[in-house]
Amino acid sequence: MDKLVEELKGLIIRHLNLEDVDPASVKADAPLFGEGLGLDSVDALELVMLMETTYGAKIESSETGKKAFASLNSLASFVKDHRKK
Repeated sequence: MDKLVEELKGLIIRHLNLEDVDPASVKADAPLFGEGLGLDSVDALELVMLMETTYGAKIESSETGKKAFASLNSLASFVKDHRKK
């Protein structure tokens, strides 16, 4: 699971153009939105598309998205459970 968390860190930082963010400084249990990475609603839409195109993991409701995007750990767990093999 740690490998997937690290993969997601790099993917999110590259895809959302967060050049000023050092992957080593991102805590796996920190919130992705607000105080954590500081992502916003536009970033959320991009992440939904990114999870679907990269992993085939569909986020089909705002409730699911809220849980999946709580932190990198929760996102890794979601991807692990929903990715297309």
